[in-house]
Amino acid sequence: MLRVDLDAEPVWGDLDIWQQRADVAVQAAFAHSHLPELIATQIVTSLSIRLADDDEVQTLNREYRGKDKPTNVLSFPMMANDELWRAADDTGPEIMMGDIILAHQTCVREATEKQIDLADYASHLIIHGTMHLLGYTHEEQSEAEEMESREVKALASLGLGNPYDA
Repeated sequence: MLRVDLDAEPVWGDLDIWQQRADVAVQAAFAHSHLPELIATQIVTSLSIRLADDDEVQTLNREYRGKDKPTNVLSFPMMANDELWRAADDTGPEIMMGDIILAHQTCVREATEKQIDLADYASHLIIHGTMHLLGYTHEEQSEAEEMESREVKALASLGLGNPYDA
């Protein structure tokens, strides 16, 4: 069973609407990952999403990544990939995946530039962040292709287009 704990700055608007969006995006990411069984397990698999502002994300980006600028999304996994595999086969305690943080001003600017709805763009970033929590990376070309392919399938399942199309 998946649990998404959402917290948002007021600038993001209605928390209930964002909670629904986040729940659906996280479900889609898991369904198109290497561990879809975590959706149906009796073990609670949880992650947190923080809808923040650019200042908060810039502070986190500086402290944890050494980059003194805001970015659209940050992910902080709490479990290594091998731990996730073991947890998926276990009947143990709750699985704490980690945290995803989105920066409002950056997301609004990028969605406007891409001419897409903010909620659709945020859904993509939540899927992207969830994929990172699931152990996917995009450091190497083959890893990036794998991650992007899974993201595109998750987005398509929500009726959203491929953000990687030129």
